[in-house]
Amino acid sequence: MVHLLLGVIYLAFISLGLPDSLLGSAWPSMYGPFGVPVSFAGIISMIIAVGTIVSSLNSDRLTARFGPGRVTACSVALTALALFGFSLSSEFWMLCLWAVPYGLGAGSVDAALNNYVALHYASRHMSWLHCMWGVGTLVGPNLISCALSGGQGWQAGYRYISLLQVALTAVLVFSLPLWKRQPSAAGGEADSAHEALGLRQAARIPGAKSAVLGFFCYCALEQTAGLWAGSYLVLHGGLSAERAAALAALFYIGITAGRAVSGFVSGPLGDVRMIRLGQGIILAGAAALLLPSSFAMQAGLVLVGLGCAPIYPSIIHATPARFGAARSQALIGLEMAGAYVGTCLMPPLFGALSERLSISLMPLYLLALLAVMFLANERANRASGLVRSARPARERG
Repeated sequence: MVHLLLGVIYLAFISLGLPDSLLGSAWPSMYGPFGVPVSFAGIISMIIAVGTIVSSLNSDRLTARFGPGRVTACSVALTALALFGFSLSSEFWMLCLWAVPYGLGAGSVDAALNNYVALHYASRHMSWLHCMWGVGTLVGPNLISCALSGGQGWQAGYRYISLLQVALTAVLVFSLPLWKRQPSAAGGEADSAHEALGLRQAARIPGAKSAVLGFFCYCALEQTAGLWAGSYLVLHGGLSAERAAALAALFYIGITAGRAVSGFVSGPLGDVRMIRLGQGIILAGAAALLLPSSFAMQAGLVLVGLGCAPIYPSIIHATPARFGAARSQALIGLEMAGAYVGTCLMPPLFGALSERLSISLMPLYLLALLAVMFLANERANRASGLVRSARPARERG
């Protein structure tokens, strides 16, 4: 039963990635018929992000009341409804309206699933599950591409993803009895009941603010690198737009491949060492981006992606060890909210800086975020006592 539930969770993580890459791939075909500038994609993205932040901050209360299984099923259903609404939209304001449930559905399921896996499964599963998220982000654009090449329009692509989400909702509903039997660290059964914490209560826990700041910086760094890699290669590296578009994918390939590999080494190394290892690889990648060589820049993108790979899952998996299992849902919700604020604010900030100064500053911007992230994570470790227990604990199943 435990392995069956794990399979369901793997499917749920793929479903998390499916909608995340849709807007970027479909927008070139969308904004013209809607009669809006290409920049209006940012409005939809920010509405989704705000909804995600709100639901992340409330995930602790929702999970405490309804349980992770019900929260996951309802959240995926809400996302399916929003995607179907996108496919029916004929005006830009309709997209903005459907972006609200889009974001609300994503935040709760993300925080609930991450906390459940952090509590009940080994760190290798956290890495592989986030690798499955990467698989989802690759599948979504391909479905949009198939719909467009088949003459069905971007609406059909959104409808296909919506139907996949409906099917997954059905699987999650039928799997609800499995969530009641939860694997513990010892491989037996465990009760994950916890007392819901308010936002202020969670923020006052020693090390909580540092952990949120570290996650903020990580997600800001990841999103900035992913969003501006192609522009950096064109405007600073001198590559053609077509060549840069293909090479920018190296960053995401590095993340997906790195998370697949991380699953095999995260157990022996432990979360603290995995985070430090990832930060060291990002440092090497950002340094390579500074070199006046096209090959070095390409290698730098791969290295930054590889470095990013273990950090997100390791921070999440370390949360119960840092703050206790009873408080981990509240802290993960807080961390996820900080992450979405980072992805919302910091990439546009770099865009403004690059326009006023130069896009060649991107590696320095990444290094600045990396430095703050390193200091914040180390402070969170010290405040929670995780540094003195940096050796990996006995892995769960």
